[in-house]
Amino acid sequence: MANPYGALFRAPGSVAFSLAGYIARLPMAMAGIGIITMLSETRGEYGLAGAVAAAFTLSTALLGPQISRLVDRFGQGRTLIPAMGVSVLSMGALLLCVRHGAPAWALFACAVPAGALPNMAAMVRARWAHLYRDDPRLHSALSFESVVDELTFVVGPAVAVTLCTAFFPEAGPLAATALLALGVLLFVPQKRTEPPVLPPTGGSGGGSGGGGSAIRIGALRLLTLTLVAGGVIVGTVDVAGVAFAKEQNMAAGAGVVISAYAIGSAASGLVFGALELKTPLPRLLLLGAVGTALTTLPFLLADSVRSLAAAVFLAGLFFSPTMISIMGLVERTVPAAKLTEGMTWVITGLSVGVALGAAVSGAMIDAYGPTGGFLVAVAAGVALVLLALVGQRPLLARTGRAKSPGAPGGAEIAGAAGAAGAEPVGRAGAL
Repeated sequence: MANPYGALFRAPGSVAFSLAGYIARLPMAMAGIGIITMLSETRGEYGLAGAVAAAFTLSTALLGPQISRLVDRFGQGRTLIPAMGVSVLSMGALLLCVRHGAPAWALFACAVPAGALPNMAAMVRARWAHLYRDDPRLHSALSFESVVDELTFVVGPAVAVTLCTAFFPEAGPLAATALLALGVLLFVPQKRTEPPVLPPTGGSGGGSGGGGSAIRIGALRLLTLTLVAGGVIVGTVDVAGVAFAKEQNMAAGAGVVISAYAIGSAASGLVFGALELKTPLPRLLLLGAVGTALTTLPFLLADSVRSLAAAVFLAGLFFSPTMISIMGLVERTVPAAKLTEGMTWVITGLSVGVALGAAVSGAMIDAYGPTGGFLVAVAAGVALVLLALVGQRPLLARTGRAKSPGAPGGAEIAGAAGAAGAEPVGRAGAL
């Protein structure tokens, strides 16, 4: 069987924008944990560190879709550099405040606008969708981006923490800021792969026409909520894995548990992207959701770090295919003129789910131990299946009986998306 990823990168400019996009998306994985490490090192207050990091994360969740909406309206070239500039200057101000002992309110005042960094995972996926719309290679591209997301959230936090602890406390966020500026400045000049600005489409159901936000589309709201549920599982694995390893007197084993999830997800994403599937995307989503839910149950049976790592690896095998199916559905159900915003909403949903999972599972662990945390993952798995079930009929209807992700002409909803000149496109990643 031919290597689908080799064919993917034959398009002129694809290697360049993919590499630049990876550099520019690393800061999303580095900044939050970098802020926590920086402030815990300099102030010794974990509560303040967590609160400032939470303000930054919430800001990215709120501002990200709005920035992407501007991208859809004015283009990547005209939007990304100003957004990056706001984030870089604000993060720089935050670092100066930390260095010079500014009051707590100043830290929050800087952290909020620092969240204006653009969602580069969505920008990269928008370029793949522009290159390979109605082409089997788009399925491989979305799968590849899911793997890149996993790599980003494995490498990014480790680099940030290492820099903060090995050099000076501000080193992690400083490196994230520099990478954001470098990546965006390398990404924006690549004009030949930049998606064109398309006029708003007519009515496409669910209030998606005209200049309104993409989140008014019912299918997009459903897919975003689905990824919130998936994100809760990811956030729970992170927190409960650490608590379980400590309970087993193997604190260092927490990294093995968390890495096992990412490795399983990345491996399945590569395999899934190489398959030529004939199953409709809504059905693939349901299968992935059921597999994800069922594989949370072994968490409750783990009696060692090794057995938990094995259970987490198994669960990770279902995460990337579920994520890729959701991104494929966004590609089929969101009009091209709202592509980047639609992608950003579902990625934001994932981020919100991760934060929610970490918070809720943390409270459950305090009350009931690691088992209480894993019960949160089980509950999220049930919610994931229910949302996938609810979405079957409307998603099948919106995708024109949903051709397979690898079939040419898979986007059969040109009428729903607007007209022949405004094809539906979509998502990504991840984390």
